[in-house]
Amino acid sequence: MKSLLPLLVCAIALVGCGKRDPATGSSGTSKKVTIAVIPKGTTHEFWKSIHAGAVKAQRELQDKGAPVEIIWQGPLREDDRNMQIQTVEGFATRRVSGIVLAPLDSQALVGPVHSAIEAGVPVVVMDSGLKTDRYVSFVATDNYKGGVLAGEHLARLLGGKGNVILLRYAVGSASTEEREAGFLDAIKKFPEIKIISQDQYAGPTRETGYQASQNLLNRYGNEVNGIFCPCEPPTIAMAKALRDIGKGGGKVKMVGFDSGTQSVLDLKNGDVQGLVVQDPMRMGYLGVMTVYNHLQGQNVEKRIDTGAKLATPENMEQPEIKELLYPPHDKYLN
Repeated sequence: MKSLLPLLVCAIALVGCGKRDPATGSSGTSKKVTIAVIPKGTTHEFWKSIHAGAVKAQRELQDKGAPVEIIWQGPLREDDRNMQIQTVEGFATRRVSGIVLAPLDSQALVGPVHSAIEAGVPVVVMDSGLKTDRYVSFVATDNYKGGVLAGEHLARLLGGKGNVILLRYAVGSASTEEREAGFLDAIKKFPEIKIISQDQYAGPTRETGYQASQNLLNRYGNEVNGIFCPCEPPTIAMAKALRDIGKGGGKVKMVGFDSGTQSVLDLKNGDVQGLVVQDPMRMGYLGVMTVYNHLQGQNVEKRIDTGAKLATPENMEQPEIKELLYPPHDKYLN
C-alpha cells in the first residue's frame, strides 16, 4: 500500500504531480494563453493587416492544440496617446499572458511598458520603436532602409535633379521618423536635388493630411518636382491634393509608403510612382508567435526584420509584390 501513496496524493491534488506548463508557469493541463495585441490605431488598412496576421497566428496555434486567444484593442486615432497608455495599463492590471504593442509614441509608452513587465506581463514591440530595451523582441520593418529605398527611387524618377517636398507624419512616431531620416540621407547623395520643405506634418488622418498637402501645394505647387510621404494617410492625401490641382499622373513624381486600397489604386492609375510596402500581416503574425514562444520558454531574437519592398507600376503584378499590395484580410477577419 505504501507504494500507492504518491499516486493517491497526486490524484487528490489533481495537478500536483503534473508537468509544469512553461507558458503559464502552472502545472497540469495548460491554461488559456491570452495575448493582447495593441495597434497604434484601428482605422487604417495597415492595422487591419496586422490584425489579420495576429488572427492567423492564433488559428495556427489553436490547430496545434495550444489554448491561445488574442485580444485586439487599440485607439481609433493614431494620435490618442492617453487611450493607448490606458489600454496597456488595463491589460497589465488584468495580467494577460503577454502583450504585442505598436507604440504610437516612442517615449510616452516606455513607462506603461515597464509597468507591465514589472507586473509579469512580457511585451513584444512591433512596427515602431520604443526608447527602452526591456521588451522581449522588436518585430518590425527596417524603417530607415525603407526610407532609403524611397529616396533612391524618387531620385531616379527625377533624373537626379529637382525640388522635393518631404511631408512628415507625426512627432514621436519612431517608425515614420526613421523613414524620413533614411529618405533625407538618400537624397543628400544627389547634390542637384533640393529639399524645399521638410518641416510640415500630415497628422493622423487623411483629412489632416489633405489639409497639410493643400497648404504645401498652395506654396510650392509651381516649383515642386517630387514628393515623399512616409505612411498610408499622407500618401493618400497628397495624391488626392495633387490630382485636385492638376498635378497628378506623374506631373509631380510621388513616392509613398504602405499598401492601402486607395494607395494601390493611385499606383495603378499613375498618380503614385512608387510605394515602399511592408509586410504587416507577417508583422502581426510574428508578433504573436514571438510572445507565445517566449512564454513557452524558448529563446527568441531581440530584433526581427519583417522586410520591405519597392512597388512600382512596372512590377506591381509580380507575385511577390502583388501579395503585399493585396493582403488577404477577409480570410482572417470575417
